[in-house]
Amino acid sequence: MKAYLLQMLKELALLGAINNRVEISSLELANQLETSQQTASRYVLELDKLDLITREMGIKKQLIQITENGADILKEEYMQYKHIFELPQKIRFDGHLVSGMGEGTYYLAQKGYINQFHHHCGFKPFPGTLNVKIPQIEKNKLRLIKKFPGLEIEEFETTNRTFGAVKCFNATVNETECVLVLPARGHYSKILEFISPDNLRKKLDIKDGDPVHIIINIEKQIE
Repeated sequence: MKAYLLQMLKELALLGAINNRVEISSLELANQLETSQQTASRYVLELDKLDLITREMGIKKQLIQITENGADILKEEYMQYKHIFELPQKIRFDGHLVSGMGEGTYYLAQKGYINQFHHHCGFKPFPGTLNVKIPQIEKNKLRLIKKFPGLEIEEFETTNRTFGAVKCFNATVNETECVLVLPARGHYSKILEFISPDNLRKKLDIKDGDPVHIIINIEKQIE
């Protein structure tokens, strides 16, 4: 639908024309749209021809009401904006299994992480992460996920170094429950890492290159 006609429909709806006939002149519509009276009149005629409004002449002004077809167009517009601004509870990824560099095993051997995962997630993680590579275009979803609080595993220090904070989110990999772990501070990698009390690679019976379907629950918080 032409943008200027959609804008006219919105203005009429804001005046109450979905549920009632509104009495308004072409000049008043022109002022509402910040355009000329001639242009506003042309828009009204176009909407009428498209069966998006009904109109008849009143005593001094025209009486306009949005038809069911016009209301349906506005509802569709509303649903599109709702989809944009009311974020989904679950975010899905499709990737494939890859081998890590062994760093997950090192980090998950640290008591500072083990104890916090056990306390907050309810399990001691298997000493190693399941690594899934996602397409480049999917990285925008990670930016969205990181806007949510999730559960934060706090940073801690050992005698040798400081280990950074980690954000956690409930997830499923090929319908098996696990936990997504993301560095609280870090770049948006194309590799997603998951922990579980089990060896996920063996439990899922998957190997490098196999397709993996992921669902991240961004509202159901880990206790």
